[in-house]
Formats: sequence, C-alpha cells, structure tokens
Amino acid sequence: MFQISPMKEHLRSYIHFLELEKDASPNTVASYKLDLKRYLESLDIQGISAIGKVQEKHVAKYLSMLREFDLSPRTITRNLSSIKMFHKFMVGEGILKHNPAENLEPPKLPRELPDVLNQDEIEIILNQPNTIEHLGIRDKAILETLYATGMRVTELITLKQSSVFREEEIVRVFGKGSKERLIPIGRSALSWIDKYVQEVRCRLAIKGRGQDVLFLNARGKPMSRMAVWNIVKIYTTISGIKKEVHPHTFRHSFATHLLEGGADLRAVQEMLGHSDISTTQIYTHIDREYLKEVHKTFHPRG
Repeated sequence: MFQISPMKEHLRSYIHFLELEKDASPNTVASYKLDLKRYLESLDIQGISAIGKVQEKHVAKYLSMLREFDLSPRTITRNLSSIKMFHKFMVGEGILKHNPAENLEPPKLPRELPDVLNQDEIEIILNQPNTIEHLGIRDKAILETLYATGMRVTELITLKQSSVFREEEIVRVFGKGSKERLIPIGRSALSWIDKYVQEVRCRLAIKGRGQDVLFLNARGKPMSRMAVWNIVKIYTTISGIKKEVHPHTFRHSFATHLLEGGADLRAVQEMLGHSDISTTQIYTHIDREYLKEVHKTFHPRG
C-alpha cells in the first residue's frame, strides 16, 4: 500500500489546520501549500528527510536558492513567512522543540534588480510591436523568445538558426563558460520565429554577414546587447508600464512565473542554466521531455 512520506504528512496536517481551524481562504491555502511544497523539495535536495533535522542553515540555504532565481523581495518574504508559520505549527503540535526559521530575515537583494513583470504586463509589452512592419515582426519574435525561454541577452544575440529545433520545440543555447543547455520553447514564440525567418530575416541577411545567427539588425548583422535593450525599453515605454524593465527582466519574470505556477526547483534550475542552487546539491540533469512538460504545464505561454 502506498504511504505518504512523513514530510508530506506534516504538510497535509498543516494545510488541514489552515482550512479547518484557521478558516483561511482558498487562495491563502493554495499559496501556503505551493510555498511549502517547494520548500520541502529544497530540503530533499539538501538531504533532509525528517522535519526534526531541519536547522536554521537549511532554511537560510533555501532563501539563497530563491535569491539565485531572482525572485522579488516580496515573494521571498512571503515564502519565509510561510516557512515560519509551518514550523511554528510543528512546535505547537509537539513535533519540534523549536522553530529553526524563527530568527531568519529575508535576504537583502540589490536595489538595482529590475522589477518582475506580472503576466498581464508581459502580455501588454508583447502586443506592442507593429507586426505589419518587418522590424516589428523581428521585435515581436525577440520579445516572445526572451519570455518563452528565460535566456540571457547574450544567449539571445548569439542564438543560431540551426539551434532552433521546431519539431522538438526546444532551443540550444550556450551560456556562461560556453556551457550548452536545451530549453523548451512555447509554440507562440516558435510561430513568431518562423514568421520572422520566412518574411524578414531573408531580406535582412542580404545586406550583411549575419551567417547563421538568428536575429539580425537592419544592416543584416547580428544584434548587439544595446539594440535588444533599446527594443525592450521602447515597447515598455509605449505600453505605459512604469517599472524599470531590461532584457533580464524577462528572465526574472520567466523564472518567477514558472516557480509561482508550481514548477519544481530542479526543472527551473536546468532551464536557467544555473549549475548550482545549493552548495550541497549534486547537479541533476533533467530529461528534456520532462522539461518540455514542465514548461507547457506551468509557463503562461507554454
């Protein structure tokens, strides 16, 4: 007979407590459940299988994981609050003698960290390019690709046509240290890439030496980092969004939307190209089919 693990049993007891004794709203319960499910995953990554073995350093390591994913201070604060309340419940039930998260505070993130865009704001920006014009089609494809894959701007401007595998719905990118990784890409981004390649890139390529590089400027040469930055800035301004938005903001938003949608840490780690999210974690390779399933399930435009 299938048995629930002790950690999951503790989580289930706490959720029942919220629902029955605290009479928490369905949204509040769902939020706590998601935060704590991901927290327990991180404990598993750190080799912690029993609630009594959790120490302050393990909770602190999880907060470092969230910080590496560039989550907003508000999101990290909410996660820590969920963890503190969970352990407080465990103490009240006599399962723990003390709360290992009691003295922890959310990590301070750099003030220059770009804001994370919510899904509505992403949609507004993605809809700004005038796709009647050739460069508008290119810009639309660029914005869709940034959000669909979470790739860095350097990875975007060096992305090759031959690295887009349409049937498999994945792209191959080379990140920091020339490390190769495969990222699922949604059909929306793929359709705009195809439209750009068929209607626009062929015209731009005549003017320059873009070779196999996918995204070209008006002179037919590979895009620069500043050119992509300007594209993002222009369409953000047109959209009326007042947040400080850069190309990397799309990466932050990609990770945030996946994690808050329910994707697990290992899958997002793989897609972002982070080799380590914990000093005690051994790098785990994720099957590409599983990554595609996670992307389709949890990415807003998957």
